[in-house]
Amino acid sequence: MADEVGLAAQTIARKTTRTGEANAERILDAALEVFAAYGYRGARIDQIAEAAGLSKPNLLYYFRTKEELYTAVLRRTLDMWLEPLRELDTTSDPKAALTAYISRKLGYSRSQPTASRLFAMEMLQGAPHLSAALGGTLLELVEIKSRIIEDWISEGRLRPIDPKHFIFAIWATTQHYADFGTQIRALTGAGIEDEAFYEKTRAALTSILLEGVLPSEGGSQKR
Repeated sequence: MADEVGLAAQTIARKTTRTGEANAERILDAALEVFAAYGYRGARIDQIAEAAGLSKPNLLYYFRTKEELYTAVLRRTLDMWLEPLRELDTTSDPKAALTAYISRKLGYSRSQPTASRLFAMEMLQGAPHLSAALGGTLLELVEIKSRIIEDWISEGRLRPIDPKHFIFAIWATTQHYADFGTQIRALTGAGIEDEAFYEKTRAALTSILLEGVLPSEGGSQKR
């Protein structure tokens, strides 16, 4: 009997955890849209709760303040972007690894344009809610991946470049298609939500970015 009670309690705990995680994601999704529409100052907790289909007290059970919720939205975007960067390692072929990284970063701009624009606005305002993350998690990861790029360079697998500026170039070009999507559509008549334009963009960015760093065929680029 005791075993049955214990098993039942574990089942309830798992269900509660799954429900809690689902509710938290609903809240973050709703918050993203409201913050993007009204900004941090203009957004209200009751607006976000209504958009998430929850009561305000229920929302505050998961996120105690508007600032905590706003920071969580931004951190989720940062974590999403950093996931493919974490996969770069010294055992990877540089061309294949960087091609995949560029593709995934552009894919996030396509699937999460609102998150990209909200993140850009936070950066333009001096990152008041993300300064700790920028100087901690992000800084540490970029330092680690910069050393991997330096290893590729020392092995003659990439041309001598500044690793951080190369990473910045990937971020800037891929995120441009989300942050300045209106301008892109005005100038080209299409955006990366269009499949054909997305594939054309992906091929162009991959070519531009990699041709500047890959060694010429038949020769290495030792420092």
